[in-house]
Amino acid sequence: MNVQGGRRILLLVAGLLLASASAQAARDLPMREIAPGVFVHEGRHAAWGEAENADVANLGFIIGEHCVAVIDTGGSPALGEALLRAVAQRTTRPVCYVINTHVHPDHVLGNRAFAATGADRPQFVGHARLTAALTARAPAHLAALERDSGVPRDVGLIVYPDLQVADRVQLDLGNRAIELRAWPTAHTDNDLTVHDPATGTLFAGDLVFVTHLPVVDGKLLGWLEVLSVLEGLPAARVVPGHGAVSADWPAAVVPQRTYLESLRDQVREAIRAGRTIGEAVASIPAPAGWRLVDAFHRRNVTASFAELEWED
Repeated sequence: MNVQGGRRILLLVAGLLLASASAQAARDLPMREIAPGVFVHEGRHAAWGEAENADVANLGFIIGEHCVAVIDTGGSPALGEALLRAVAQRTTRPVCYVINTHVHPDHVLGNRAFAATGADRPQFVGHARLTAALTARAPAHLAALERDSGVPRDVGLIVYPDLQVADRVQLDLGNRAIELRAWPTAHTDNDLTVHDPATGTLFAGDLVFVTHLPVVDGKLLGWLEVLSVLEGLPAARVVPGHGAVSADWPAAVVPQRTYLESLRDQVREAIRAGRTIGEAVASIPAPAGWRLVDAFHRRNVTASFAELEWED
């Protein structure tokens, strides 16, 4: 082989290596260290199934001296695998806990990436009602994942909690104890929050929405009651289930409270006026300043009407 031919091969190999590195970089999940040892990936503002890899929810992890706690795993197996790589890129410590903040598919369908780690399999943690909620919703989750993302239905994608939280639990990551709290029915009937006292970081799950319109899937009145307690928690920053991380707590939740209170008041007014549920959905105006209003506001009116029409 002449010198010119050798150079061509070297250039070809270099090009292939560069392409491979670029492809890997494109698959890397963007993470931001929002406090020492606390990393967050912010999902896109889109409906689940519309974004690549169903990447619409905020995901995170906290690194202790001994091990790591992951908070939510994303809306698809591919996203869970990307999150697992993101952890490995930042620490050699094992993942000891995978915490699901609630049942919705954009928060739980990446679980199997962590369950498939063999002898180092972490404990999965959730609200005491999460198992029942997952069991009820698994067929719909898997059907939608197959329809929207082409992932074959596989019951093994649904990973149930090993540790169920009925009230409060502390988990030690090695000189770093995080505090988990189970809440009464609010956004769902299985909402769980994670607080890292070392940095004052509160992972609120979908109890808190920023920019993305809040979604009522539990009880509107219960959610407002939970917010009243949640707002009193000391936190230096909050990680919402959807939207930007905020250091302005509890002010960050004021727009959400305003929307939910307005929704409550307008639905009550419609019920007092004798309107049907269809008339209420058609007449209660969409709020301004939120993303995904078309996807969720009418649904919120429907759910709230069904709840409030039976008030005393």
